Amino acid sequence: MHPRRIAVFDSALTGLVAYPINKAEDELVSMTIPQMNCPEILPVFPLTGVMMLPGTVLPLHIFEPRYRAMVEDAQEGDKIFGMIQPYTPQNDNRGPQPGSEHNAPDLYRVGCAGYMEKCEKLPDGRFFVQLKGINRFRFTEELPLQRGYRRVKAVYSDFPDASLEQDWHCARSAIIDALSIYGKAHGMQVNADQAAKFSDLELVNLLGVSLPFHPAEKQALLEAATLKDRENMLIDLLKLGAGPATDDLEVAPRTLN
Repeated sequence: MHPRRIAVFDSALTGLVAYPINKAEDELVSMTIPQMNCPEILPVFPLTGVMMLPGTVLPLHIFEPRYRAMVEDAQEGDKIFGMIQPYTPQNDNRGPQPGSEHNAPDLYRVGCAGYMEKCEKLPDGRFFVQLKGINRFRFTEELPLQRGYRRVKAVYSDFPDASLEQDWHCARSAIIDALSIYGKAHGMQVNADQAAKFSDLELVNLLGVSLPFHPAEKQALLEAATLKDRENMLIDLLKLGAGPATDDLEVAPRTLN
């Protein structure tokens, strides 16, 4: 993914990472995790290369009819749906048409449920949604389509995301050093002195969701068992990613081994 293609997702990093494009200064996001029960039957929005973590905010423009229906149903219910990636990267992220479940792209088993903090219906029928991560989930089975959108039976017990590791502190200098090398390779300006305004959780999670890693690498960050594991993986990916960038979604992911 090219940095231009992720500008909408990195507004919370304004000041720390500057891409070579013009964009408005957005308000910083507070890294808090909503404390609420997540549904067992979870609508999901498959999207390649897009990751949400608990506490992060994902802005979405919803325009396909099936996902408009999903948002409408969520508005009338608990305002929760999940973000998940197709197992094989999809350039257009199209899901199944009604009645064609067997042609739907396979999904990774792990995603993240989010709560619609904001939902605005636009004059043309599209929705602008601000989704905030609540808890990661693993799904055990996929259910029949509802109004064209996909649903899964979700289990959350593998990921106690609401109880963060209070004694964890990231190695800030190692992250900033790796980020600086990565930024130089990808034409991004890194202002290391701005890192102090981010908490440890914000620094690791926001970099993880915002930087243009390969979809499989983003999935690995999502599935990291602990915050320390995610931190170590982030540093490794930044170091590995200092090579030439590519826009090809079909390219094999780099290995961390």
